[in-house]
Amino acid sequence: MSDILDAFEEHLLIVKALDRKSVHAYLHDLRQYREWTGKELLLCESSDIISFLSRFKNRRTLNRKLSSINSFYDFCHKKGLYEGGVKVQMAKVPATLPKYLSYEEIASCLQRIERDDFIARRDRALILFLYASGCRISEALAARSEDIVDGWLKIRYAKGEKERMVPLAPAALDALHRYLELCDISSTYLWRNYRAERLSRVGAFKICKKHLGVSPHVLRHSFASALVIGGADLRVVQELLGHSSLATTQIYTHIEKRELQKTVKKYHPLERKTLGPIRDECAES
Repeated sequence: MSDILDAFEEHLLIVKALDRKSVHAYLHDLRQYREWTGKELLLCESSDIISFLSRFKNRRTLNRKLSSINSFYDFCHKKGLYEGGVKVQMAKVPATLPKYLSYEEIASCLQRIERDDFIARRDRALILFLYASGCRISEALAARSEDIVDGWLKIRYAKGEKERMVPLAPAALDALHRYLELCDISSTYLWRNYRAERLSRVGAFKICKKHLGVSPHVLRHSFASALVIGGADLRVVQELLGHSSLATTQIYTHIEKRELQKTVKKYHPLERKTLGPIRDECAES
């Protein structure tokens, strides 16, 4: 069984191109499942999965565990290691709109950064970089100087072996150049901490939390939301975000509808005025 898990780990790292943190989560779920059932994974049945999942009340946690289990059995089936039909449907989770910030909110927060030293320039540049590119924080932290050519960002370290090009707005490029003026560009990666070491995910989180009050991922949502609200084609947004499925990108159409509703409520006279009693003209005639 350890050999099969090793092969599955290699599959996730190389074929699926998942980061090590995600792979660790998959393997942790599988070992937890095996420990619960007391069986070898290839001897388990659907009833074992259902029994295991019944422990989890949170549907998102349940679905994450189930995703790990289903991915493992799908891998084993394709490799001819398992002929069973173990597969359980995901639990339905109520859709929640992703949190996002408007351009005005982001600009207002950036204006409050008054200093002009290395740290201040880096913070401004990182926030604008994330908002302008829509990239995941793992992709941003893996970016190198040579990945930016003629105003385009080449993202090589994406999920599922995807490589994509994203144009960067002039304001983001200007902030990046100003940051690099005070930076030792001999370092491999763009983003560094005050010790000139590669900036960590925790460090990036603290920067966004300090200035915006949100996580870096909210800037990815803000990028997508701004495009969809502005009228961008959903498939173009899908390509820019690196989503493998259009269904993943469609969550942003709900944000577009919400913005349309806000516009109607703000500007339509029937939303702002109350009509008096409407006479029944037919009855009078």
